[in-house]
Order: sequence, then structure tokens, then C-alpha cells
Amino acid sequence: MQFFGGSEISPSPPLPTASGNNAHMMYIFNRNGVCLLYREWNRPLRTLDSNQDHKLMFGLLFSLKSLTAKMDPSSAEKGNLGVPQLPGQGCSFHSFRTNTYKLSFMESPSGIKIILVTHPKASDLRESLKYIYNLYVEYVVKNPLYTPGTPIRSELFNTTLDQYVRGLG
Repeated sequence: MQFFGGSEISPSPPLPTASGNNAHMMYIFNRNGVCLLYREWNRPLRTLDSNQDHKLMFGLLFSLKSLTAKMDPSSAEKGNLGVPQLPGQGCSFHSFRTNTYKLSFMESPSGIKIILVTHPKASDLRESLKYIYNLYVEYVVKNPLYTPGTPIRSELFNTTLDQYVRGLG
């Protein structure tokens, strides 16, 4: 089954662009800012406790979404800076890059936010984020034992996610 265009989950995930693991970390938040999943692969420096880290990341996303909506040149109705935008409403951002990392972002229509932090030379990861979202739907949302809004504890999801992310370029 597909949720964001493309093909079925199992037959053909987006191809990795290079060999090796260039992913540093990944977050999945629900619409209320609750961190459902946090994974690290290559993060040598840990500067914050996890709750503070999650709050800062969600705050960054909230601020960037508000800023991009406010600066949208195609919309006459700008709204107030800081007012939450509905998923798919107005202008949005997909990624930004610094000299040490690239942050890629996707928000689903249901408000699930997926953030993947990678090496700064990583290519466009929008299709990969859609694939990860489809994995989330198949292995977490459809699991009758999962309670929405609680941390993700699915071994099958974690294993499949790990295999896929380790192959990203």
C-alpha cells in the first residue's frame, strides 16, 4: 500500500545515492511535539540531555515553518509569525545545510514530522523521507498493539529503518 505516491514499500525503496552510512540521527515527532522516535547512527558529540534535545529540534522546526510561511511571496495572507500552519498549507521548507550537517524534513498530512540529519553532501532526501513515512505507517500505525502518541517500540520497524538508513548516501 502506498501513502505518498511512488511504489509499494517492499519492492522498490528509493536507491541510496552512495555507499556507507551518512546519517547522523533521526527524529519522528507527532503533531503535538511528542518525540515518538529518536535514533543515532553517527553522532560523536552529545551536548544535551535527550528531552532538551527533542524540545530544541521541535522548536527549530516550528520556527522555520513559521518563518517560511511568513516570507512566502506567493501568499497575500501571511498570518502571524509563530502561528502554526496546517500540514501542506502555505510555503514550507524541505532541508537546510550547514558546513557540518544537512537537516532534511518532511511533514505528513496527519502532522507526523520526520527529520533526518545527514552528512552535508547528502543529496535530496525527500523520496527517502516518504519511504520512511510509509515504513512508519506499515509497521507502526497498522500495528494493533501500538497506542498512538506513545514512543515507537516496534522491532520490525527499527530493524527495517536501520537497514534502509545505513544505506543512504
